[in-house]
Amino acid sequence: MVAVRSEGPYATAPAPDEQRMLLPNVAWKEYVLLRDVLDGPGIRMTYVQGVLELMSPSREHEMWKKNLARLVELYAYRDGIDLRGYGSTTFRREAKDRGAEPDECYVVGKPLGDVPDFVIEVIHSSPLLDKLGVYAALAIPEVWIFRDGRLSVHRLDASSSAYAVQPRSAFLPGLDLALVERFVLREDTNAALRELEAALAKT
Repeated sequence: MVAVRSEGPYATAPAPDEQRMLLPNVAWKEYVLLRDVLDGPGIRMTYVQGVLELMSPSREHEMWKKNLARLVELYAYRDGIDLRGYGSTTFRREAKDRGAEPDECYVVGKPLGDVPDFVIEVIHSSPLLDKLGVYAALAIPEVWIFRDGRLSVHRLDASSSAYAVQPRSAFLPGLDLALVERFVLREDTNAALRELEAALAKT
């Protein structure tokens, strides 16, 4: 059964410049073909058991996710953490009949394997499919969600195959989420990066 319009951590007010569409009855091979043909930054896809969501991100969405990525990467660089980014790479598993691509994804201290250590999702308009459920099925350990100006970390519980909110990331435990979220919405990204660096120097 496909869950739609999840009212969990993804619920938010719709953004008129961000478009979403659901396509039912899409076979796995059709999804893979569409993803390969439409490969690029303009369309994000989420696939759950024959239902495909297409999302065209807004400019604000793209700015916020890039800002968040740069802030996290600055923190890792400053602290000498071997953080490796893979952008909006597609992850899919036919046996689970699911696939998705995050806004950003990372591994720490190793090359990318089957899945990243954590993914970042910026929520500007409500997803039509349960993307957390997709990530759980793909066994991605952490999902970072930025929604309504707040950043939260969701850690996968292997015993329940569900995510639970955690105060810190297991992969970047020294990162103050509340500090980072202060800078994500800024349009003056370079100034925001300098301010974060100054704040980190005081800790």
